[in-house]
Amino acid sequence: MNASELHGYSGIIKELLERENVSVGDEVEVVSNGRRYRGILMVRYELADPKHITLKLPNGYNIGIRVTESTTISKISAGVKPTFVRLPKPQTVSDLPNVVIISTGGTIASRVEYRTGAVRPALDANDLLAIIPELVEIANINTEALYNVFSENVRIQHWIGMAEAIDRFIRKSIDGVVLTHGTDTMGYTAAALSFALQRPPIPIVLVGAQRSSDRPSSDAATNLIAAVATAARAPFGEVVVAMHKWHSDDVIAIHRGTRVIKLHTSSRDAFRSVNSQPIAYYQHGELKIVANDLNPRGSSEYIYKPKFDERAFLIKFFPSMKPDILTILAEKGTKGFIIEGTGLGHVSSDWVPVIRELTKDGIFIGMTSQCKFGRVNMNVYDSGRDLQKAGVVPLDDMLSEVALVKLMWTFGNLADGAELDEVKKLMLTNIAGEIYSRSLPNTGSW
Repeated sequence: MNASELHGYSGIIKELLERENVSVGDEVEVVSNGRRYRGILMVRYELADPKHITLKLPNGYNIGIRVTESTTISKISAGVKPTFVRLPKPQTVSDLPNVVIISTGGTIASRVEYRTGAVRPALDANDLLAIIPELVEIANINTEALYNVFSENVRIQHWIGMAEAIDRFIRKSIDGVVLTHGTDTMGYTAAALSFALQRPPIPIVLVGAQRSSDRPSSDAATNLIAAVATAARAPFGEVVVAMHKWHSDDVIAIHRGTRVIKLHTSSRDAFRSVNSQPIAYYQHGELKIVANDLNPRGSSEYIYKPKFDERAFLIKFFPSMKPDILTILAEKGTKGFIIEGTGLGHVSSDWVPVIRELTKDGIFIGMTSQCKFGRVNMNVYDSGRDLQKAGVVPLDDMLSEVALVKLMWTFGNLADGAELDEVKKLMLTNIAGEIYSRSLPNTGSW
């Protein structure tokens, strides 16, 4: 028997399987501790507990069974070794909107890697199209594999590359762009593209998945269908994120790129609009627009500014935190800070002298709140007023992550040595819906 047919199994379990001539994919019966289990032998990742065997039960669930010296394994019938088969790309339908899917990696473009049991980037945009043929009924699809990385590895250079690729398709008069992206930093990328591609003439839809596309519970297909439909049909030209509104597949929320954040590690409805509502919902094949302050599709005011400068830093204040960190980072070349302060925008009073000296040296310091909902108001308490006198700029209801990305973008698009007042002015200018005059309540819950 080829050892590769027993992916990940070793020791006593491997000996039992080889003795019974069992391969991955075979139907087997396992008797352990007086209980009888029947199912399909599944691959098992190498780094898992070597004393367990993995079966897929008839009800579709996987189960791990501890194997002891009294455990017996018998082969019922031979099966087909599970493999990933690249399906042919389905034929497209003419007279539909033209949408390009740009893949960058992440869970939506991943499958289980059985050496570690984790998911890894494995599928490109053509794969996604092949396994979700419904997409060809929505739009005439073109695909481009730009990157194949998990989102924690995305850097400024990737943002620039994404913006360049999208701009290229915009200039080819495409009807919409879908960008597949890992969820962990998708909010950062959505903000970056919102500033780099201002008032675009078409929808630019970022989409991800909380569960990889080869899992039965995957949300990849429904999210991607909604993203393509939004790119093809939406009457607006905005950078948005399309993800589940709730646990079920019924509704996909379409969030503005500068208003969305991942608020749950694993739930399907991990993404929420903060201090605003989603701008649209996709439900049962229909796109419902619920916002009225949107840049229209076909906008002639498109601005392309894809430059970023990484010399910005996000600081989360905590009790007893020393302000020396600001000085150290400034000495290492940091040009500006976003401080995530407490409540309405506060830090300890011993930060005031340090901040005053830094702002005198031309270092920008903006204030956001650790509270995800609401806005900073540094005029309520003396401490807030003192911080403003020292040069801190209140950033209204801007999300901390969005403020950081905007500061990177600001530094990238102002000349080196720009006056602090120029930085302040640009940071306080509403460019892509990152600043609202009125915050809406959060209506969602888990």
